[in-house]
Amino acid sequence: MVQLDLSEDQVLLHDTTVRFIEAELPIGQTRLLHDDPNGYDRGWLQKAAGLGWFAMLVPEADGGGCMSGDGLADAAIIAEELGRHLQPGPFVPMNVVAAAVAAHGSAAARADLLPELVAGETVATWALSAMDGSVDDGAGVGFDGSALTGSRGYVQDVASADVMLVSAERDGEPVQVLVPTAADGIELVPLDSLDRSRRFAHVHLDRVQVDADAVLGGGAAGLEAALLTAVVLNLADTVGAIDRLFEMTVAYAKDRVAFGRPIGSFQAIKHILADQALYLETCRAGAAAAAKAVSAGDERASEVVSMTAAYIGDVANDIAQECLQVHGGIGYTWEHDLHLFLRRVRSNAAVYGEPSWHRERVCTWYGLGEER
Repeated sequence: MVQLDLSEDQVLLHDTTVRFIEAELPIGQTRLLHDDPNGYDRGWLQKAAGLGWFAMLVPEADGGGCMSGDGLADAAIIAEELGRHLQPGPFVPMNVVAAAVAAHGSAAARADLLPELVAGETVATWALSAMDGSVDDGAGVGFDGSALTGSRGYVQDVASADVMLVSAERDGEPVQVLVPTAADGIELVPLDSLDRSRRFAHVHLDRVQVDADAVLGGGAAGLEAALLTAVVLNLADTVGAIDRLFEMTVAYAKDRVAFGRPIGSFQAIKHILADQALYLETCRAGAAAAAKAVSAGDERASEVVSMTAAYIGDVANDIAQECLQVHGGIGYTWEHDLHLFLRRVRSNAAVYGEPSWHRERVCTWYGLGEER
């Protein structure tokens, strides 16, 4: 697991999460949802909410609560198992929105929206990215204080959401605004997703009216905090996926026999598996460091998170591809689960900033790449 020093309460959270997933929606069952318009069942989402999946980043005073006193660490435990079992649904955006509203929402938004998010009765998503998938600090949507106009790209599960948190720009500064998805002036353009367990769409807003209570405070700092939360949970999901991929590959290398011997006994396969094990542990350590930095409010948390996201985004995809190579022809078949994990890993690397975007972000902070 990403975190090795779990408390008794966190062990209970982990074990309960695994039992729920295996009972309610094992990987074999997720395939049945690949052609579903929403990709998940709202009843299942509410059952998950009953286990606290959307309460970890919400204070107890607002109806939330976590197991260990570190809500992000607890949410990361859940996220890792979601990746390992390829669970659908808007877990990351739901938690990002809940945390943002709890930290910067109006009294009315906290009172009305947070209990419904925690209970899974209202589904929320986060409209962060520009139309090319990059993170633009809200520049793609203009906000004049009462209406939103512009576009957000690759918004996860927006078609099944009741409300979305839109990053926008007001007077040259970033701002986040809660918008009902049924509001007038919103157009959704569904997209085909590489990850069959998730749904994405472009969102176009044309003078969408909002009231004052819909505007969150926090400015640029609030948007940055939301981004760090999203990336940490996304990294945990990725680590869970590649961990399961590696387990599958090791088991296959032991079972598959060629020339009278398990292929795992061949030196070339041994080298591949040894390298994968090393890279996996590095990813695990990086994801843990990112979560701890954000939870501790480290002044270098943004740097740690972006460096980790750049590394894991590339390396996890390499691990997935090498797992495919070890499996050989069977790994290319639709019936085998391997490609589903590969899709999740590659999709995760594209949301909340691609590796190249995170590298450029770190370089910018250090003044690298500027003309001398």
